[in-house]
Amino acid sequence: MHAARGTDGGYQLAPGAVLPPLLLDEEEAVALAVGMGEAARSAIMGMEASAIRALTKVVQVMLPRLRRRVDLLRGATVSATSAEPVVTVDVLTTVAQACRDEERLRFSYAPRGREPLSREVEPYRLMTLGRRWYLVAYDLTRQDWRSFRLDRLTEAQATGARFRPRDLPTQDAAAFVRAVGGVPEPYTLEALVHAPAARVRTTVGQWGMVEEAGERSCLLRMTSTSLDWPAQALGNVGSEFEVLGPPEFVTYIREWGERFVRAASPRPA
Repeated sequence: MHAARGTDGGYQLAPGAVLPPLLLDEEEAVALAVGMGEAARSAIMGMEASAIRALTKVVQVMLPRLRRRVDLLRGATVSATSAEPVVTVDVLTTVAQACRDEERLRFSYAPRGREPLSREVEPYRLMTLGRRWYLVAYDLTRQDWRSFRLDRLTEAQATGARFRPRDLPTQDAAAFVRAVGGVPEPYTLEALVHAPAARVRTTVGQWGMVEEAGERSCLLRMTSTSLDWPAQALGNVGSEFEVLGPPEFVTYIREWGERFVRAASPRPA
């Protein structure tokens, strides 16, 4: 770290330096936790893992009343902008810590249309697929591997009992969730949009990666298990665009366009 005196002086971190401790007031801490919770849901590759690690560190030192504020704010903002189920900060961080510390976890779980059941597991990995959070764990009651959706999980509590991780029966946690939960492989969608990159970023938000491709064009990449919302996102930009791939998205956009043309065409009396 380099320090300089005077009215324009200050501290400057050299490359590779470690950040000093940050002092945050309550409002800043809540805003930071909400922001990292949204980043954990981001479509940016690799962002989820980094965001959940940072979120866990912040929430560990927050007062309970501030955690409740974070949950309330996240619930309000996510439900207004997304149809995806909300995962509370407490559940997300408790499960993440149990995975990290290799500590048994107890929680209440309610599969769709069923009454909640108490489960005790050895948590293996926390991950996102299809814009949802999943826990891959070894279920001690059923003596088998299971995946659990975090939006159906409540009253998560670490038991204090440590365990030695077992070998997962599939190549990785993502393959396991897809195998048992029927989660499809995501598409990587690309389109050349004839609009300034700044405007496209504002419209698409965190759900796409935007690169400059000239003064009035940009390349938009999105990752999704569905073709619906990328088509809607491109339509919301309000500019001409060319779909570069994959072929399934080209076909989908063509059929979508033909359907709209038919809807706008005059019908014979």
